[in-house]
Amino acid sequence: MASLRLAGRVAMITGGGAGIGAAASALFCREGAAVAMVDADAQALERTRAAILEAQPEARLLCVAADVSDPARAQAAVAHCLDDWGALDVLVNNAAMRNYLPAAEVSPADWQAIVSVNLAGMSNYCQAALPALRRSGAGAIVNVSSCYAVTGRRGMALYDATKAAQLAFTRTLAFEESAHGVRVNAVCPGSTLTDFHVGRASAAGKSVEQLSTERKDTSLIGRWARPEEIAWPILWLASGEGSFITGTTLMVDGGLHIM
Repeated sequence: MASLRLAGRVAMITGGGAGIGAAASALFCREGAAVAMVDADAQALERTRAAILEAQPEARLLCVAADVSDPARAQAAVAHCLDDWGALDVLVNNAAMRNYLPAAEVSPADWQAIVSVNLAGMSNYCQAALPALRRSGAGAIVNVSSCYAVTGRRGMALYDATKAAQLAFTRTLAFEESAHGVRVNAVCPGSTLTDFHVGRASAAGKSVEQLSTERKDTSLIGRWARPEEIAWPILWLASGEGSFITGTTLMVDGGLHIM
C-alpha cells in the first residue's frame, strides 16, 4: 500500500467550506493530514465537515468560522490549530471574493473590500502561520490564484488584478522564506464547477445540466474542471513530492492561458 502523502502533517485551508477548499480538505484528509478548515460561512463549514466525516469517519478536522480579512481571527485560528494538534505544516490560501464590475465603474470601497480578502486576507494567514511553518522543517504554502491572473477578460478588473498580485506575493514570499525551509507556490485554476457557480446559475434559473454545457470555449479540454481536479495539484505542491518546487505558478486551467 502506497504511503499517504500527508501522513502526520497538519494543514490549514481557508475558504474550506465549499468548492475547491472543500475538495482540498477532503483530499488532504484522505492523504493523512489533520485539517483545519477556515471559512466565513459557518453553515458551509458544518456541511463540509459532515460530508467528509461521513466518507472518512477517521478524519481529523477542525472548523474555524472567520473572515480572512480580520488579522486577529487569523492569529486565533492558527493558535486554535496549534492548541489542538501542536503543529502546522501546510497553509492553503483559497478564500476569495469576487466583483463583477468593469474597471470604469468600481469605487474605492469596492477596491478596499476585495483587497481586504484576496490580498490582505492571504497575508494575514501567512503572517499568522509562518512561525509554525518555519518550525515544521518542511513547511509549505499554496496560494490559490486564477488563470485570469495571466490573461485578460471583461468585467472583473478587481478580481483579476488581485489574483495577479497574489502571484507577485507568492514569488516574493518564496524568496523570503527559502532560508527558513518554507516553500511557497501558487496554482491558477480555470473554470471550475464549484458551489458558487452552481448557486449563481440557480439564481438565474439555470440547471446544473445547462451550466455544465457552458465554458466549453474557455479551455482546450472543452469543459469545466471539477473541484477535485484543482485539489490534486494543490496536494502535490503541499506534499513532499513537491519538495524542490518553490516560487512557481502552476496553471491548472485546461490550457486557457495559451488560447
